[in-house]
Amino acid sequence: MQPVADSLDNTPVTALKGVGPKSAERLERLGIHSVQDILFHLPLRYQDRTRVVPIGSVRLGDQAVVEGDIDAAEIRFGKRRSLLVHLSDGTGRLVLRFFHFSAAQKAALAKGVRLRCFGEVRNGPASYELVHPEYEAVGLGDAPPPEQSLTPIYPTTEGMHQLTWRDLTEKALGLLGKDPDALREWLPEPVRQRYRLPALGQALLQVHRPPPAMGAALMSDAGHPAQHRLAFEELLAHQLSLRVMRARARKVPAPPLVGDGELCARLRANLPFMLTAAQARVLGQIEQDLANDHPMLRLVQGDVGSGKTVVAALAALHAIEAGHQVALMAPTELLAEQHRLNFEAWLEPLGIEVGWLSGRHKGKTRAGILERLNRGELSIVVGTHALFQDDVAFAALGLVIVDEQHRFGVHQRLALREKGSGDAVPHQLIMTATPIPRTLAMTAYADLDLSVIDELPPGRTPVQTVVLADSRRDEVVAHVERACGEGRQAYWVCTLIEESEALQCQAAEDAATELAAALPTLRIGLVHGRLKAKQKEQVMAAFKAGELDLLIATTVIEVGVDVPNASLMIIENAERLGLAQLHQLRGRVGRGAVHSHCVLMYHPPLGKVAQQRLGVLRESNDGFVVAQKDLEIRGPGEVLGTRQTGEVQFRVADLLRDQAMVPKVQQLADELLAAHREVVGPLIRRWVGHNARYADV
Repeated sequence: MQPVADSLDNTPVTALKGVGPKSAERLERLGIHSVQDILFHLPLRYQDRTRVVPIGSVRLGDQAVVEGDIDAAEIRFGKRRSLLVHLSDGTGRLVLRFFHFSAAQKAALAKGVRLRCFGEVRNGPASYELVHPEYEAVGLGDAPPPEQSLTPIYPTTEGMHQLTWRDLTEKALGLLGKDPDALREWLPEPVRQRYRLPALGQALLQVHRPPPAMGAALMSDAGHPAQHRLAFEELLAHQLSLRVMRARARKVPAPPLVGDGELCARLRANLPFMLTAAQARVLGQIEQDLANDHPMLRLVQGDVGSGKTVVAALAALHAIEAGHQVALMAPTELLAEQHRLNFEAWLEPLGIEVGWLSGRHKGKTRAGILERLNRGELSIVVGTHALFQDDVAFAALGLVIVDEQHRFGVHQRLALREKGSGDAVPHQLIMTATPIPRTLAMTAYADLDLSVIDELPPGRTPVQTVVLADSRRDEVVAHVERACGEGRQAYWVCTLIEESEALQCQAAEDAATELAAALPTLRIGLVHGRLKAKQKEQVMAAFKAGELDLLIATTVIEVGVDVPNASLMIIENAERLGLAQLHQLRGRVGRGAVHSHCVLMYHPPLGKVAQQRLGVLRESNDGFVVAQKDLEIRGPGEVLGTRQTGEVQFRVADLLRDQAMVPKVQQLADELLAAHREVVGPLIRRWVGHNARYADV
């Protein structure tokens, strides 16, 4: 089933009257090339401009259309010069306030002129106000009728106004109305009947021009069946795109990694603990994948402290036994250093040197590491993003391990794939200590196999979490003194709302000075992002060895730090951090048999969302419960980190609201790939766009 010649999929936007080269260029910035793309550029929200309401009936916060006569217009000088237009209709009065206006505009807004205005009602010094409302002059007897449908508000780009979007969608809907068959229904009829999905053209018309009866609030919350129809198809298209990526990845050869098991057996014998059943299960899944001649693409999730790193080390040995190299990439230098120290402790007794490459390596040092990797003299290298730079070449890269994948873009992960030898690509093991709710994982990572280490090692004690106002800081300091006096260790984490690393570090330095004065008997260390790598390493090593009682740090210690004797975590200004980050920081304690505490100090008053977040942490230590609550509070774009990277962005679907659809969508994706493959490419192109990485089916 191929697109018909005159389909809206193939009709360029320039076919719409008034769309010239400049407008086409602006539309291209949003990935809009065809008339179909215009129809699938869906509104973000809606305004109700279908009724003119009496001025006397408006309330604070209303978005309303009012009509009245100008009683007076004046320029007011204060902090900012403004034009005030006094409007009344016999039921009440309000003021239109303009900060930007011309002499011609003031002249046109003269006493006696009748205006129809739309805006948000705000409080003014003497009455309600509309600030910079949309308005038009209307005659008393020949005023145009109000809008016939709710007014859509579209996502936009510079130079594209809402009136332009309404005009474009009006023209596109006009073409669709002339020939409903010009927009193909790619979902087979039996599928639409099974899931009770309304017709696509009808759904689009209702979403772009909803009648007033639908209600602006319902439409803005995407609660209408027309929006459910579009959300279903969008989720399906994304699921298909990831399945296609996965199928394509499996067609590329990868070196089968099968060793004799000797190095793995020696490491397991040297470990001071037994693997948990969950670790052994996940390791078995990895070993099975590595034996294949197509690349492993596996995401390993595990809560903080579940033992992902040792599973990664055993996977690395599996590759080394098979004569291949391993690259382990972490998002921060501190986390990469922690991995290097762990891997050195485990692998060097087996005679394996662990290489190290970060952005700080320059000149001869860097050139020496690169040469040894290129010659195959280093079997394993640990590093940061420096590992995927162009000049890094491996002799026989067989396995890439990526920690905290969500902090890297997909493209960075794919860049490491290109480091394989010949036509083969390396196997990929992706780890995250940030539990991802199942719905999100099934949707965002459908190109990966998923393993979960859902068991903590024996002997771990649950961390007790308390929430305190910073007015009780002295009590907390006394608690730190008591705990350290009993031979335990503590973390004190400083956070600032500013993004500036310099200010973060300054806050940590100030805290270190204050706490050193308050706790003169304690040995105190300081770690922050501006310390040199060697200094950070020395402080962390001293803390791990028990030579320091209290470690003061910024959030750089969020992941990767493992000190079993540390049993107390203090987080200042905890209300400023997200749930996932707070849970990660809390995971630095509770790693031994000693009862551990986490104190979340906040500066009152607490906002509603901050109260929710801190309450969740007080009630649960389970990372997956925390992750689900995080999803409910922040939304999927923030949880996955995609709001910034632009990946997995949906136009109408919402992974929280629509999570019940996901299992149906997965089942249908399998069905279409098996029996209706001809519709897969068009569906992906319609919703995911013209990105060749997805659309080449």
